[in-house]
Amino acid sequence: MKCRYCGHEIPEGELICKKCGEEVFIVPDYNPLEDMLTAQIKIGVNDEDADYLDDIAADVRKRTSPRRHTGSSQNMNVRRNTGTGRNMNAGRYTNTGSNSGGRRNTNVRRNTGTGRNMTDRELYERERRRRQAEHKKEMIRKKRQKALLTLTVVIIVILTGCFVLYQNSYSGIVGNGYRALKNQEYGSAENYFRRGIEKNEKKADAYTGLAQTYVRQNQLSDANELFAGAIDKQKNNTELYEAYIIFCIDSKQQMTIPLLLDEAPENIREKLSEYIIEEPEFDLDEGEVYEEVHQLEITASGSTIYYTTDKSEPTLSSTKYSEPIQLTEGENIIRAIAVDERGIPSMSVEKTYVVEFPVEDAPAVSPSTGQYEQAQKIEIKVPEGYEAYYTLTGDDPTTASSKYSGPVDMPEGETLFKAILVNGSGRSSGVTTRNYMLEIEEE
Repeated sequence: MKCRYCGHEIPEGELICKKCGEEVFIVPDYNPLEDMLTAQIKIGVNDEDADYLDDIAADVRKRTSPRRHTGSSQNMNVRRNTGTGRNMNAGRYTNTGSNSGGRRNTNVRRNTGTGRNMTDRELYERERRRRQAEHKKEMIRKKRQKALLTLTVVIIVILTGCFVLYQNSYSGIVGNGYRALKNQEYGSAENYFRRGIEKNEKKADAYTGLAQTYVRQNQLSDANELFAGAIDKQKNNTELYEAYIIFCIDSKQQMTIPLLLDEAPENIREKLSEYIIEEPEFDLDEGEVYEEVHQLEITASGSTIYYTTDKSEPTLSSTKYSEPIQLTEGENIIRAIAVDERGIPSMSVEKTYVVEFPVEDAPAVSPSTGQYEQAQKIEIKVPEGYEAYYTLTGDDPTTASSKYSGPVDMPEGETLFKAILVNGSGRSSGVTTRNYMLEIEEE
């Protein structure tokens, strides 16, 4: 016969395989012990496991089925329960030796290779426990797979529901708008942002997205009108004001910010005070008339100052203040703004300064009034910084009269000479009048 473990041919009469060392088990065709054990075990289990234990018993019978050979040696192990509280052993043993009592030893124990012999019942119990453990593991594995599948389905359903809800929410609509804007799909972007505004007109994200869509299409005026119209309807919407301010910074329209906040309600100004820049300060009072040249200093803590002297509004392109401004004779109109590091300007401040130098009372004219018999030269003393104007007709002189450039010949006869001085700012002095009578005697 062949070894059931390695397939090696075992000579007749030998009970151990020489190749693998395993013992050859020879049992009868029918073992009453197996049925007895099966019946006893079934008593302790429920109907659900009965069929399972029958399968185990059948498998054990299969494993322990006899391998017949022609030899006369057979090993049979039968333990019968006589009901008297003791077991009786009956069977054949291949060794004809007897014990000290002269009785044949019919109890066969199998060598398991673990250092001890095991009976058929022990083998059966061990196999049953192993099968039960495997069965439990399989049931647990199936339950886990079922639970995992159920959980996966639930998660997919939840995620799908969340996705659908998100797509129809304000955030989802605006998010789709920004994705379309990024892909330069301006028509789709406009539609998404308009849907967002319709869904919630108080939130600013959709306005910002739509304004950016306009800018990408070179429609800056439409973007400004969008914000202006929304703010006009929602004068107390701080979020909308701030969104417009940030848009102005991004689109290089900082000069719009101070006027926007100047017209905003007081509660908006308080909440957005970080965008309100302090106006620059001037060190001279504008109500005074100055009689000499002055230097004007302008200050603004932490900000850069830009100013103009031609009555135009200052911008970020105007003259940058770096030193005191020289005030000239006449009217000086100075406008200035302070600009912080973000490029946000303050409101424009305008100051007017008047400088008037003292004017001579009247010019000195020679010769003095009188009658003369010889030709004379009329002279006017002109101080530095002045011009002189005169008439010979008795009319009061103006800057449209004859401008004095040197001595004037005295006309014959009676002459009423009048003269004035005019300073650099156009201010005139008093009038000096001389009455001359020139009669030249003939020789």
